[in-house]
Amino acid sequence: MTEINKAVAAKILSHSFERQTDMLSMLKNAISIESPSQLPDTQGAVFELFATLLESVHYRCRFLSGRTSGGQMLAIPCRRQKQLPQQLILGHVDTVWPLGTLETMPVQSREGCLYGPGSYDMKAGLVQAVFAVRTLHELGLEPPLTPIFFLNSDEEIGSQESALQIERLARVVNRTFVVEPSLGPAGNLKTQRKGVGRFQITVQGQAAHAGLDPEKGISAIHELSHVIQKLFAMNNAQSGTSVNVGVINGGMRPNVIAPEARAEIDVRVATQQEARRIEAAIHGIKPTVDGTLLDVQGRIERPPLEATPGNQKLWHHARLAADELGLEIDQAAAGGGSDGNWTSQHCPTLDGLGAVGDGAHAVHEHVVENKLPERSALLAMLLMTPPLTQT
Repeated sequence: MTEINKAVAAKILSHSFERQTDMLSMLKNAISIESPSQLPDTQGAVFELFATLLESVHYRCRFLSGRTSGGQMLAIPCRRQKQLPQQLILGHVDTVWPLGTLETMPVQSREGCLYGPGSYDMKAGLVQAVFAVRTLHELGLEPPLTPIFFLNSDEEIGSQESALQIERLARVVNRTFVVEPSLGPAGNLKTQRKGVGRFQITVQGQAAHAGLDPEKGISAIHELSHVIQKLFAMNNAQSGTSVNVGVINGGMRPNVIAPEARAEIDVRVATQQEARRIEAAIHGIKPTVDGTLLDVQGRIERPPLEATPGNQKLWHHARLAADELGLEIDQAAAGGGSDGNWTSQHCPTLDGLGAVGDGAHAVHEHVVENKLPERSALLAMLLMTPPLTQT
């Protein structure tokens, strides 16, 4: 970065801290609007809140209705140079918390942290992103790529409805910045995320009376025990592959040989190559107990975010921007997935640009208040970096 960028960085950081009180006020409002993934009708108010803020800096917001979710929102500057490439800011408005959580987890500030459901994951990231664009607008700084926003309402439940739209955008933008929470107390950025798969294996056996005719039965539970051992044998710490049988059920009564049993499996993989291998391995499981049948359903639903050359270029830009701002950051890998996993398949992606805090999906969820301006400034600096050249 040049000396002029160092001067720009100082202006951006100073301006961001001048807006810290406004950021906190907006964040409190956003947290106060409960928006659980499973209740689509709750999410419109959060979309409206962020739409109002973006419209104040001359964005046009378009709402896309959902069939099973609360839909999505696409925000594009009203006046833009059409020949300029675009950069995507990606986030979600839904949370894991059920309606009424505010009664036991009220929005409150204490010891320099702001607590509340959805604060860290990820309404603070959305606030920081809006203020990053607002800072550039108020300072008269024009990004070399047009920043557009895409917010969805089903990320916490797999983005089943919005993934198609996300991938469409990722194919046409130059890069994507994901404002999911940062990693750890140092606020590390996420340059790798595991892919996530869900599988269900159903075993069919033969029912019989366990006391009168046990030899006529074929236990589905017995076979499932073999299947579970095969699944756990697929775990590989070295490659980063985890296979977890999280739910099992089956059988009818203690005195009946079980005619059916099922297992639900969570799979995490670090690379697309491993995703293909483990998916084939699970679907290739054969029964051990004679007379049983297996039905295997599922797949790797969310691909891994890998440390691609393009993603590492973005990380390099972030490290330089942080240096100019006087911030210390590092890159890290996360076990959970995000919508950045989708965009990374099509364009350079940098994740974890959201809040510094702790307690995602936990009762102590919070953000560090004085880190909000820093993270907003970091994103603003990244929005000002030149387009990435395609390799």
